[in-house]
Amino acid sequence: MVADPPWQPTLIHPARGVGELWRGGGPAAPHALARLLGRTRALLLAALDEPATTSRPARARGLSPATVSAHLTALRESGLVIRRRVGRAVAYARTPLGLALLHGGETPGTDAPPPR
Repeated sequence: MVADPPWQPTLIHPARGVGELWRGGGPAAPHALARLLGRTRALLLAALDEPATTSRPARARGLSPATVSAHLTALRESGLVIRRRVGRAVAYARTPLGLALLHGGETPGTDAPPPR
């Protein structure tokens, strides 16, 4: 916090997600998941670590927001993502099913499912 005169008191904090700047194009789609869902849908599902509107993944992947919206709609209709209105925007997030599919049937922080 900067509060020394002659400056106006100012609170400074790092921007959220700044570490993602050096990651490259975002997460890679797991190969088997890409074969199941298609590369773009697998990449979008993997990229939803935090709820996002269509514009952020569109910019990150070089896709149009309409294309991202179509893929997210298919994922939503399959029960892999949900959408919530946040003010005037619509944010998408993974469901527990989407998270389990992304992690090969194992939800992080839980025991592996019993073998069949």
